Amino acid sequence: MTYELYYWTGIQGRGEFVRLALEDAGADYVDVARNRGDAVMDPFLTGESTEDALPFAPPFLRAGHLLIAQTAAILAYLGQHLRLVPEGEARRIYANQLQLTIADLVAEVHDSHHPIAASLYYEDQQQEAERRAADLRTHRLPKYLGYFEQVLARSDGRHALGEHSYVDLSLFQLMAGRDYAFPNAMRRLRKDLPRLCALAEDVSRRPRIAAYLASPRRLPFNEQGIFRHYPELDDPA
Repeated sequence: MTYELYYWTGIQGRGEFVRLALEDAGADYVDVARNRGDAVMDPFLTGESTEDALPFAPPFLRAGHLLIAQTAAILAYLGQHLRLVPEGEARRIYANQLQLTIADLVAEVHDSHHPIAASLYYEDQQQEAERRAADLRTHRLPKYLGYFEQVLARSDGRHALGEHSYVDLSLFQLMAGRDYAFPNAMRRLRKDLPRLCALAEDVSRRPRIAAYLASPRRLPFNEQGIFRHYPELDDPA
């Protein structure tokens, strides 16, 4: 099967969590908007498409006759079909729980630079963003990342679920995004996150992931996506 991934061109955001799973599994996929432009998604988002499923926003994935939206739902599907989740209902549900918790943190990171409205420019809400980012760095990041560190400790210390899964790939992306957006804060926090740091390093060395990271398919982080680096939102150097 050739999967069709739909996500905004030029943006390093939620679609990257899906790309990492497809790349790690060596799946055959097409990054549709990158090939044909963002307008190709319009019929799906406006409801003009004859698909039964109506996505709210990208990313969404066509898998045969299915159209699947929401990152966690896409990864739950791919996890089973690409062998990126352990066997058993309990562990599949746990994987989805962890992915949804990752999504919660990603949303908080977005809100650290757009705390008032996504429709406003960052510059229009910078003062509020500085207050929100300070709370994120001081309270929310340690709480979330400490939780995931505990998840690894309760497992085998190297994987969220005791063996490689899409959750490990998403934790890698989460750490990479944190390092880009808040490098000073992450230097401070890393001493308390040895397992997460080791997991991120292990994932980066997986052969298909290493090849992907070195390829033009991997977009660099930039200030158009979720993980944005504004020095004034980070810890002082």
